[in-house]
Amino acid sequence: MKDKSAARGPVGVSGPSATPWLNILKMCLLVSAGAVLILAVLALVFTGWPAVGSVAFGAVVVVAFFGLSLLVGHIYGKKNPSGAIGVFMITYLVKVVGFAVILFTLGAPSWLNGPWFATAGVVVVLLWQATEVVTFSRQRLQLYNDPADADGGNASGAGQP
Repeated sequence: MKDKSAARGPVGVSGPSATPWLNILKMCLLVSAGAVLILAVLALVFTGWPAVGSVAFGAVVVVAFFGLSLLVGHIYGKKNPSGAIGVFMITYLVKVVGFAVILFTLGAPSWLNGPWFATAGVVVVLLWQATEVVTFSRQRLQLYNDPADADGGNASGAGQP
């Protein structure tokens, strides 16, 4: 059997890569939401409504912490893709200090169920990180510019318009 995709013509010249951070954020949110839904049902069945609130609160803290970096990476990555790593580092520092101040200042609410809060936090962190790594590893990013020949095309023979 002949491969019909080969008859479509040459592959076009690749252009600049779009920032992957928003796609990674969407996938992480989707996976996390599924896990939180399952944990919330389990918390309701075994402990009650305060445990459901604890699961939701634990998930919101983790999603806010990790989601902020991806959102900043998406916004800043459009302007300066090579500077995104530096922005990630600064954002991480601000988040660690900011979240520590907020959590230590507010303290634990009286309705918070510690084990369900911690379970939701750990589950969402592990799933978020795994989803982030898998989604990023599947991104196709242009690392180098193709060398241009004298007539404006690239060395592979596919000319630019």
